[in-house]
Amino acid sequence: MVYYEEMPTISCRSGILVFLLWRIVSCTFALAIEPTHRDIEYARVGHRSLVLDLYQPVNGAASMEARPVVVWVHGGAWRSGSKKSVPVMALLDHGFAIASVEYRLSPEAKFPAQVHDIKAAIRFLRAHAKAYMLDSQRFVVAGASAGGHLAALVGVTNGNERLEGGIGEYLETSSEVHAIVSFYGASNLQSILAQSSEHGLSVRVPALQLLLGGQPRDVVELAKLASPVSHVDSHDPPLWLIHGDADPQMPIAQSEELSEAYRGFTLPVQFSIVPDGEHGGTEFYTDDRLSSLAKQIQAHLRAGSRSK
Repeated sequence: MVYYEEMPTISCRSGILVFLLWRIVSCTFALAIEPTHRDIEYARVGHRSLVLDLYQPVNGAASMEARPVVVWVHGGAWRSGSKKSVPVMALLDHGFAIASVEYRLSPEAKFPAQVHDIKAAIRFLRAHAKAYMLDSQRFVVAGASAGGHLAALVGVTNGNERLEGGIGEYLETSSEVHAIVSFYGASNLQSILAQSSEHGLSVRVPALQLLLGGQPRDVVELAKLASPVSHVDSHDPPLWLIHGDADPQMPIAQSEELSEAYRGFTLPVQFSIVPDGEHGGTEFYTDDRLSSLAKQIQAHLRAGSRSK
């Protein structure tokens, strides 16, 4: 995500020179984060085309080495948002490719359509790993807010027939991932409303109505199916959770529940609390934080490769 600051008013020649330099730097940076491949169709639902954007590391084009890939899932209360929102671009500097996935939002299709779409995107990318220089054994799914919830759900439900769906042409290809990252995402739709503040309820109640077609108490089995905590087992990949302790929208207890479920199976989990962190913001995506995250994930992926 790029943040621009308003230029101060500077007069005369020096002002023109500064302005031109600022424009050059801004344009160069903007160009650097353009997708390497834009709007790749990974599946169709009827006449609806589902697409993703693929970003390769800066030196990726010059290297024949297969890259680990982060499948990024944007947020937006399941009902809005865009694949253009990718605040983890710094991971490109650490050798990761990033595939930002468009999925059907809740006003268009109710759950589990969103999970079906993301799993279809993973299968497509794995089937075309060689063409896009991706390592099929180093897939990470990550997301923020509603995207964090969907990423976690995708990550802990490998092989679940109700959630794999029948989207795309590569149904025999695995949708497995090897690591999960959830930035301030939901984990238990059956408990989230009881944990929510008044403000949180104002966002979450209508969002859940659209997603599930009813409130969790009215569609109990569907809410359970949509809750990552209800699917955790001993085969799940390592998990990274990042959540602010002052989040007014997504209760931090949601990440606590998922962390506890992982610990119950002695699975690897890292739970990072952002002091005074609210619901998103640059403090969640600092270079230091993403650099540390990248190193931890890479260490796990290397260890996993050696153990095969």
